[in-house]
Amino acid sequence: MGVHQYFKSLSDLEQIIRCPGKFKYQHHSVASHSFKVTKIAQFLGTVEEKAGQKVDWRILYEKALNHDYAELFTGDIKTPVKYASKELKQLFSEVEEEMTRKFVEKELPSEFQNIYLERFKEGKDETLEGRILSVADKIDLLYEAFGEIQKGNPEPLFIEIYEEALRTILLFQNMNCVKYFLDHILTDMLSERFTEHGELSGIAMRIIKECNS
Repeated sequence: MGVHQYFKSLSDLEQIIRCPGKFKYQHHSVASHSFKVTKIAQFLGTVEEKAGQKVDWRILYEKALNHDYAELFTGDIKTPVKYASKELKQLFSEVEEEMTRKFVEKELPSEFQNIYLERFKEGKDETLEGRILSVADKIDLLYEAFGEIQKGNPEPLFIEIYEEALRTILLFQNMNCVKYFLDHILTDMLSERFTEHGELSGIAMRIIKECNS
C-alpha cells in the first residue's frame, strides 16, 4: 500500500482517449481535458470574482483537477450515451464512485483516504464552484467538438456533442461567467471562417433562441 500506484495512474490518464471509436483529427486524453477544464474554470472563477462573487479557489481547483479521475477505471463514455437518461447517468456515477472508493482504500495510506474520497467525489453540485466546474467541463467539450467541425470532420456525432454542450451551458446563463462566455467568447468562436461556419452559427442561434423562449 502506498502513493506509488496513485502517482503511476496519473500517466495512465494520458492514455485514455476521449470520445473513443470515432474518427478524429485531434485526439484528446482525459489528462489533457482535466488540465484544460482547470484553466477554463480559473478564468470563469475570475469573471465571477470580478463581478463580486466569493470564490473558494482551493475547492474550485480541486474539483476541476479531479473531476474525471474515475475514468481511469471506466474509460470515457460518449456524452450522448452517458446522458441518454437520468437512470443511465446515475448508474455510471455509482460504478465510478464504487471503483474509485476501492482504489483509494487499497492504494492510499489510511490517513489520506477520507481526504481523497472527498476530492474524487462528484464535483458538479449547487455550490458556485460546482456550477463553474459544470460550465468549464462543457466549454472544453464544446471546443473539442468545434475543432473537429472546423476541420471538416464528417462525423455527425460532433454536431450532437456541440449541441448538447451548448444546451448545458445555457442552463447556467444566469451566472456572470456564462453571460461573459455568450457575449464575448462564443461570438468570437462563431465569427471564425471555416467550411461549416454557416451551419454551426445557425445551430448555435437556434439553441440560444429555444433556451430563452
